[in-house]
Formats: sequence, C-alpha cells, structure tokens
Amino acid sequence: MSSIRTTTLWKTRQVLLSSRPLSWINTAYPFAAAYIVTTGRVDALLVVGTLFFLIPYNLLMYGINDVFDYESDLRNPRKGGVEGAMLDPALHRTVLVSGIVTAVPVLGAMLVLAGTGHPVSWVVLAVSLFAVAAYSVPGLRFKERPVVDSVTSSTHFVSPAVYGLAVAGAQWTPGLVALLAAFFLWGMASHAFGAVQDVVPDREGGIASIATALGAGRTVRLAIGCWAAAGLLMLATGWPGLLAAVLAVPYIVAAWPFRSVSDARAETANAGWKRFLWLNFVSGFCVTMLLIVSSLF
Repeated sequence: MSSIRTTTLWKTRQVLLSSRPLSWINTAYPFAAAYIVTTGRVDALLVVGTLFFLIPYNLLMYGINDVFDYESDLRNPRKGGVEGAMLDPALHRTVLVSGIVTAVPVLGAMLVLAGTGHPVSWVVLAVSLFAVAAYSVPGLRFKERPVVDSVTSSTHFVSPAVYGLAVAGAQWTPGLVALLAAFFLWGMASHAFGAVQDVVPDREGGIASIATALGAGRTVRLAIGCWAAAGLLMLATGWPGLLAAVLAVPYIVAAWPFRSVSDARAETANAGWKRFLWLNFVSGFCVTMLLIVSSLF
C-alpha cells in the first residue's frame, strides 16, 4: 500500500510539474483582468474561466510540449524542474489524458456560462486551443517554424485576455487595440529570448526555432526591439495605462547583457531568463495597481 501511495504521489507531482506551476498566473491573470475590468463584476464565469486558464489550459499546453519534446529535452540541462519536466516515457499517456480529463469539464462549464451572446468569443477560444496543440503536436509543430514559433507562443498568453474581452462584450477602442498589440509584442519577445538559451540543444536535437534561425545575439536584439515597441505602444493607451510603458525597461535591462552572445555561449542567457521569470511577478503587481487606479477614473 505504501509503495502504491508513493507511486501515485510521484505521478501526480510529475503531472503538475509538466504544467509549469510557476507560469499558471501568466494565462489566468490576463483572462481574469480583461473580464473583470470590462464587466466590473465577479461572477461564476469569471471563477470558472480563471480556473480553466489557470490549470487545465497550462497542463494541456505544457504537457503536450513535454511529451513531444522528450527526445530534445534529454539534451537540455534546463529540463527537470520549474522550467520543464523531464517526463518518463511511461508518464506520457498519463499527462496527455490528464490534460484532456481536467480541461473538458471546466471548458464545458465555461462555455455554458458564457452562453451564445458573443459568437466572436468562440472563434477566439478555438484559435487559442488550436495554438496550444499546434505548437507541439507532430504534423504541425509550429515550435519548429522560426518566427511562427514566437507568434504562436504569444498567442498562448494573449488569447485568454482576448477571450475575456470578447465574452465580456468589450468595446474595441484604439487604446484597447494598442494594449493588446503591446501585449502580443511582449509575448513574442519573451518567447524569442527564452529560445536563445536552447540554441545548442535544439540544434543537436534537429529542432528549428527563431533563435537557431537568426542566431543567439540577433534574436536577443530582436527581443529587445519588441519589448521597446511594446513600451511605445502602451503610450497610446491613455491614462493611466501609458504608465505601463516603463515596465518594458526592466525586461530590456535583463536581456541587454546578452545582445551579442555567441551561439556557443547561448546557454548563459539562462541567467537573464531566470530574472525574466521573476520580473513577470513584479510586472503583474504593477499592472494590478494600474488596473485599480484605472477603475477610479
């Protein structure tokens, strides 16, 4: 009995690890913030939608990635912790089934609560879920299509916000479009910078990425440019959103030391990536404060 309990706990831990718990907030928060700022209310759809984008969505997205990236992950020293599980092949089916089993009922409840009043939200959700699968599954593997990989990754994080806005019936003002465009550029920059540290293992595994195509240093400079453009776009969102423009600066500072890193030393960019992970929490706090301030105007 003790051995069964130990095995069950180990499997559960591995499944949860494959969902990247450190990144759960990065998809749940955009949906919740977009929905509650638009509607001004806390209701069942907010709770269920936040739950979906918090755990099942990430388990699907990262679980699928860890299963189909297993061979290349074996060559990647970053894997086996918060930056990605090193899944035993015996757990691959378990992770995929767990993703589907946890997602379907919550997704179904979310759709029922959303009703039929906002059909655009169905399209947004379909695109979001397609991007989750297309990034990793064989036959599509958008993660191996340079530039498309960064676009798809950004879609993973921006689409929950767009879904929240769509299902809440938001008015699509120029300022809102600028904000989403800035968020999308931030997402592309984040993916591109994250891909730099994996240039060597990706090439050894025969995996193409924006970083293997452009080279490490050039990719870092592209990421810096995208973050800078995102900051400039925030200036077009009006008060107090324009204050968020300064949030691009810490990301640029974190990536700047690696702007000329060689492909051979690309793994040193992991130091900047670890700072990036913590910067997300600081930025999230600052954005929350801005949302509170904006609700007063």
